[in-house]
Amino acid sequence: MKKVQTKKNQIKAMKNEEGNGEAPEQEGFSEQQKQINESGSVVTHSHGHTIHCLTIIGQIEGHYILPSQNKTTKYEHVIPQIVAVEEDPEVDGLLMLLNTVGGDVEAGLALAELVAGMKKPTVSLVLGGGHSIGVPLAVAAKRSFIAESASMTIHPVRMNGLVLGIPQTLEYFQRMQDRITNFVTQNSNIAKERFTTLAMNTQELVMDVGSVLDGPDAVEEGLIDALGSLSDAMDCLNQMIDKEKKKKAKPAARRKRS
Repeated sequence: MKKVQTKKNQIKAMKNEEGNGEAPEQEGFSEQQKQINESGSVVTHSHGHTIHCLTIIGQIEGHYILPSQNKTTKYEHVIPQIVAVEEDPEVDGLLMLLNTVGGDVEAGLALAELVAGMKKPTVSLVLGGGHSIGVPLAVAAKRSFIAESASMTIHPVRMNGLVLGIPQTLEYFQRMQDRITNFVTQNSNIAKERFTTLAMNTQELVMDVGSVLDGPDAVEEGLIDALGSLSDAMDCLNQMIDKEKKKKAKPAARRKRS
């Protein structure tokens, strides 16, 4: 009986030793999983580069909390991440994955402005959908991709709830629409007139005004740079990072010579 117990104890000890050997890897994985669960982002390593992957999914939540059953991206969580990516010397670039129905206009536009103002290489990839205020977010990156099966909805600004029917309200809506139109056209290859025409189209959506562009159409219109998958977006980002590093290396080499 003692021999059997001794053998069991030895086996248990061996398993514990094996478990301890794998602990660092499991701990690293759990930290990564925790980051994904809490912030919808993850830091990865590709071709010797450190890349921050940020997801914009569901509805973009702004100043008002949405119902708990809604899948949301909270802009107050995303803003610090974008700032951290730009300021962290260990991070080389940003990959932004979008599958969003839109949401709060000002919150979405604020995130888009932050991404557009980054110096580090940025690439966006639209998967599923990049609708409404997701359009400015998609074009905010220095290079944008869209999956062939994805789509984007372009429509004018609208508001739910009580609205005062006065000229000032209409003027406010127009000014907001102008901000969105100007941002999109400045960060993509679509003309302002064409974007406005697509947004004001009355022939396509049954209960709304606007247009739905699938992947190839979004590229053809100049809204998105290219059709592509995750590997295409990653390859592009790695090339941009390599190019950026070579730029920084040249002045350093010159200083050493002098």
